[in-house]
Amino acid sequence: MDATPRVTAVLGPTNTGKTHFAIERMLTHRTGVIGLPLRLLAREVYDRIVAQRGPSVVALVTGEERIVPDRTAYWVCTVEAMPLEIGADFVAVDEIQLCGDPDRGHVFTARLLKARGLHETMFLGSDTMRPAIAALVPGVTFMKRERFSTLTYSGSKKISRMPARAAIVGFSVENVYAIAELIRRQKGGCAVVMGALSPRTRNAQVALYQNGDVDYLVATDAIGMGLNLDIHHVAFSSTSKFDGRRMRSLHPQELAQIAGRAGRHVDNGTFGVTGEARPLDDEVVEAIESHRFAPVRKLHWRNGLLEFGTPERLIRSLEFPTSDEWLTRARDADDVLALKTLSVIPDVRDKLTSPKRVQLLWDVCRIPDFRNASGPEHATLLERIFDFLVGKGIGGGRIPSDFLAQSIKRIDKIEGDIDALSKRLAYIRTWTYVAQRKSWVDDESHWRGETRAVEDRLSDALHAALTQRFVDRRTSVLLRRLKQKETLVAEVNDKGEVTVSGELVGRLEGFRFRQDASSSPDEARTLRQTAEAVLKPEFHLRADRFYNAPDTEMDFTTQGGLMWGTTAVGKLIKGTEVSRPQVEPFVDEEAGPDVADKVRRRLQHFIDRKVALHFEPLLAMGRDETLVGLARGFAFRLVEGLGVLPRDVVSNDVKELDQDARGALRKHGVRFGQFTIFLQPLLKPAPTRLRLVLWSLFNGLQEFPESPPPGLVTIPNLPDVPKSHYTLAGYHPAGARAIRIDMLERLADLVRAKDSKAGFEASPEMLSITGMTLEQFSGLMGGLGYAAVRAERPKAKPEPVPVAVDPDAPVLPIPEEVSLVAEAEAAAAAAAALPPEMEVYYTFTWAPKPRAPRPERHARPPRAEGTPSERPARADRGPRPDRGPRRDAAPAVAETAAVAAAEGAPAAPQDDRPQKDRPANEPRPDRRDRDGFKPKGGKPQGKSDRNDRAPRDAGRDNKPKLFEARPPRAEKPIDPDNPFAVLAALRNKI
Repeated sequence: MDATPRVTAVLGPTNTGKTHFAIERMLTHRTGVIGLPLRLLAREVYDRIVAQRGPSVVALVTGEERIVPDRTAYWVCTVEAMPLEIGADFVAVDEIQLCGDPDRGHVFTARLLKARGLHETMFLGSDTMRPAIAALVPGVTFMKRERFSTLTYSGSKKISRMPARAAIVGFSVENVYAIAELIRRQKGGCAVVMGALSPRTRNAQVALYQNGDVDYLVATDAIGMGLNLDIHHVAFSSTSKFDGRRMRSLHPQELAQIAGRAGRHVDNGTFGVTGEARPLDDEVVEAIESHRFAPVRKLHWRNGLLEFGTPERLIRSLEFPTSDEWLTRARDADDVLALKTLSVIPDVRDKLTSPKRVQLLWDVCRIPDFRNASGPEHATLLERIFDFLVGKGIGGGRIPSDFLAQSIKRIDKIEGDIDALSKRLAYIRTWTYVAQRKSWVDDESHWRGETRAVEDRLSDALHAALTQRFVDRRTSVLLRRLKQKETLVAEVNDKGEVTVSGELVGRLEGFRFRQDASSSPDEARTLRQTAEAVLKPEFHLRADRFYNAPDTEMDFTTQGGLMWGTTAVGKLIKGTEVSRPQVEPFVDEEAGPDVADKVRRRLQHFIDRKVALHFEPLLAMGRDETLVGLARGFAFRLVEGLGVLPRDVVSNDVKELDQDARGALRKHGVRFGQFTIFLQPLLKPAPTRLRLVLWSLFNGLQEFPESPPPGLVTIPNLPDVPKSHYTLAGYHPAGARAIRIDMLERLADLVRAKDSKAGFEASPEMLSITGMTLEQFSGLMGGLGYAAVRAERPKAKPEPVPVAVDPDAPVLPIPEEVSLVAEAEAAAAAAAALPPEMEVYYTFTWAPKPRAPRPERHARPPRAEGTPSERPARADRGPRPDRGPRRDAAPAVAETAAVAAAEGAPAAPQDDRPQKDRPANEPRPDRRDRDGFKPKGGKPQGKSDRNDRAPRDAGRDNKPKLFEARPPRAEKPIDPDNPFAVLAALRNKI
């Protein structure tokens, strides 16, 4: 052992290799201890030494981690965890300038004053500590280290203009996350480094940056403590921070410590500000660039000679002042505040019966508040731990394994967002620290491994969450390969996914490339240019497959889109005629005009064949050259209406068609209905769907009406839907419902056979055709112009079925059931006394809306007085056709018959009905066309001959009355010896 151990202070700015120099010096000794300011930095140095000497001789000791092999020679520790009692040959303390830190300064000051190696001691830090070290450490030797590179101020930069390999520094978790999110959107992603991260998470995040997966790092001031990263530029998003008690501005030496991370080794670096941070003053910039700062005048100190007699004596020893001019008593740290809180709790105070109990309480109070919980919450946890440790003996207790297992189990969950994982990681660090304390838990190795495993799982989950939120892996990988000038290979799989070097960049939808959202315009442009190299031949291959694909693979949508499978490849556009639409293909310009023309031609072939298939009867009628005159014009109207025309729109044209013209049109399937003129095959679902699309397209509708589901006889009649849309869909609105036009014509045929003036009831066939209830049918008939009168009547009972009795059948004994005849007769009598069951029925009568008055130019002159024979003939009226005798010509008819009888000629057959009773609706040759439709303004006319109908008044009293009671039947005598006759009589009674 040297008589006088050498003490060296290696001072200088950042990037001078001080830590590397200390590690080399330690490895020249047999044993050594090095204290580092952060657990993260301790882990980094530990890995470096293990790589050189192996894990069997290197120990790692921090507040939450303890790796101590049996043959440990070199100890890598945090400053607080340095073992000073082992007598190592070499002792080093890094970042010794932290003696001036208000929170941790007293720990570094204690190491400066007390930590010594047997052969060599080394203090590493800023040159601002030279006066203090010279005054407090006798015989110290100073070694100055110069920076390997220069550091230059570059002013303020926006994040969007931030250069690559830059670190943006924030001083709160919220600020760090906000900056990281902004960088992800604009630059593709970033790594996140904070002091609260576990070493495992921090190393994984640093690896993202060091490997080039991301070009940006967002961190707290933790990067200022010895983390060696490839950083070219450091930008401060703020120049003030919360130090645990108040917001304050950063000192120039603190800014220099962080800015010094830029320009590692011989590479020059720059620093500046960004965001809302104000530009740095010239004096501060000059101090940082020249590494000249005011020296540290006061070191924070706390008395290390503690008295554990009572809590009060312990607190007084901690608050003991110093008379040294270089030292100042440190403010109360978290451990002192916790001691003061717990020592006044009665339950805790009652347990402080000895100095060992007081020392145990002090050890418990030194558990760090990793959770950053409130004072009372942290104190409650410490109180419970102290209560466990006190146990029954003096310091002989343990934290129960069940309690520890339950606490860890609540934390061991990898689900959740970044905040939830960060909180769980902080909680497990508390139990990791507890497990590292000797004799605090049973089976220490088990709980140390258990807490470490949970921390590793949470660390991995937090790293994954950070990466997922703040890194676009696809973008980062592609940018790295572009930066390294690698050849990017693009591919298209069978699902249409386009990948570049294995990373998904977009999808090929039909003949259009849909690129995924990219982080920057430059990247998007580069990726698209790379993808186009493989897309151009793919477009041609797809166009060939599409051109040869059958029509079954294609379809049109209700809004005029054209589909190939599930992919949109074009749309319909208006053509010169309603039945000749044109197509517009969806093809990228990069595919070329040949691909676009091939797709367009195939789509046009498809839609032309669809029109020809579904409208074949209509198109054949339009091409029929045998149709001439009015028939050809009417056929043209049908083609324009795509096979469906409301009759009231073309009523005049229908009247002008003669029977030959109508017959020619009927040959093509045209049906002249009472309400609609249509072609029956064009009412099927497929032609209806196409008709709605073509009509909407030709008329320039923005939103096309959709066809009703197939198979429905009636659909709701919505007031917002125009009537023309229902007609095109094959329905006729009537009341609250719209009925299919072919079913409506079948219903009209049934109604024409009824007496619409006297009134009729709905038949079961009518209800079956419409598929409606009686109430719904009344609303439908109301929409068709009929008045529905609701009434009630007794429900008719079914007639009893007579039983045939064979008179020659043998007479059998009367069974016992016949004895119930009297009871059955009584029940029948009781049932007859009950009120009859009523049923609802409707009577429908024709009640058209009043017609508008005729225009004056068509008004007839007033009728002349007298009989028709006496009235003057109209000059503009031709000879009256022979329509039979008029109602008021009865005397003339009688006179003609008398003259004929006198001359011996046969008399014309006479109608013995009174002429005034002749039905007004008796058919006349010129009042109805051969299709049996009503004349204009009249009620519906039937096809059947109505001359057989009785006069309006004659014989009216002879009609059967529906509600007249029937006369009772004559009852046949019952043979009591015949059981079958008795049973038949019983059934008739019932």
